[in-house]
Amino acid sequence: MNTTAVHRAAVAERLRAYADHPSGFLAMNSGTAHFHGVHVPGLIAYIQRGRHIVQFGGPFAPIRNKATLITEFRSHLTGRLTIAQLRAVDVPLYAELGYVVNQIGSSYSIDLSHFTTRGPALAKVRQNTSRARRDGVTVDELADSAAYDEELTTIDTAWLRAKGRYVKKLDFLIGERGGPGAPLRRTFAARRQGQIIGYVTYSPAYGTRPGWLYDLTRRVPNCPVGTIELINLTALTRFRSEGAAWLHLGLTPFAGLAPEHDPTCASRALARVVRLLAEHGRMIYPARSQEAFKLKWSPHVIEPEYAAFEGGVSLGAVWNLLRATKAL
Repeated sequence: MNTTAVHRAAVAERLRAYADHPSGFLAMNSGTAHFHGVHVPGLIAYIQRGRHIVQFGGPFAPIRNKATLITEFRSHLTGRLTIAQLRAVDVPLYAELGYVVNQIGSSYSIDLSHFTTRGPALAKVRQNTSRARRDGVTVDELADSAAYDEELTTIDTAWLRAKGRYVKKLDFLIGERGGPGAPLRRTFAARRQGQIIGYVTYSPAYGTRPGWLYDLTRRVPNCPVGTIELINLTALTRFRSEGAAWLHLGLTPFAGLAPEHDPTCASRALARVVRLLAEHGRMIYPARSQEAFKLKWSPHVIEPEYAAFEGGVSLGAVWNLLRATKAL
C-alpha cells in the first residue's frame, strides 16, 4: 500500500471511530488536510489559505481527548483559525478558549425507524414522486459510478451553468464525486428514456446517529418535477431495508436561525449579518429553497450548526470562511 493509500485508510478509520457528526465524512474531501493526534487519538480536518485556517467540524476524538487534540493542533499550525460546521456539543470547548461562536445554519436528519410517507406531512413528496413516475422517470443505484463519469460530468456542467454566474458550488461543506472517499460513497441515478437526467450521492455517517448523508445533488435543466424526490425516496427505502438508522440531509447555511441558538459567546453584529444574508442573500446561497426541500421530508431532528472564530470576529476571518467554502 502506497503512502497516499495508507493516509486515506487512516483518515477513514479515525472518522469511523470518532466522527460523531452527521457530515463528518466530508473530512475525506480532496484538498482537505488532516492533523492526527500526537499523544491522543483523533483527527482534525482543515484547509489553509495563507495565514487563515478553516477547520471542518470539531475535533473528531473521544470526548475526554478533545481538549488535548485542540491544543496539539493549534501548536502544529501558525495562523488564525475559524471552525465551520461546529456542533452544539463542541461549542463549550471553544467558548472556554475565548472563541466567538455564532450559528451559521441548521442541519436536518430523518429517523428511518419512524419515517413514513403516509399522512399530510409527506403529501408533497407523494405527489411529486408519483408525477415523476408518470413522466417515465426510473431510479437505480449505480454499482460503479466511475463507469458513468462522462454522463455525470455532463450533468454537473449543465447544473452549474443553469444556476447562473453568482451561484457557486460550495466546496468545503459538501461532498464530491471521486476523490479519496469514492469507494465508500453510493450514487443513485434517475433515468428517462434510457438517459441519466439526475443523481444524488450518499456518504456514510458515523457516531450516535449512524446511517447515510444525503450529499451531492445534480440534475439536468427541465428535469421532470419530482425527480430528486424519487431518487431520495428510492435511496431512503433501500437504506432502511439494509438496517440503516438515519438519513441526514446535511447543513443548510443561513437556515433555521434563531436568537436562542446563539451561545453567550456569540457576536451580536455577526448574528445580524448572518440573518441579513438569510433574508437577502439568495445570490450567495439558495437557503430558502434548500430548507424547503429538507422540511418536505418532515425531519425528526433539526439542530443548529456553528462557526467559531479565534480571537474574535474580523472581516478577514468571515471573508476567508466564505472564500474557503466557495460561498463567495
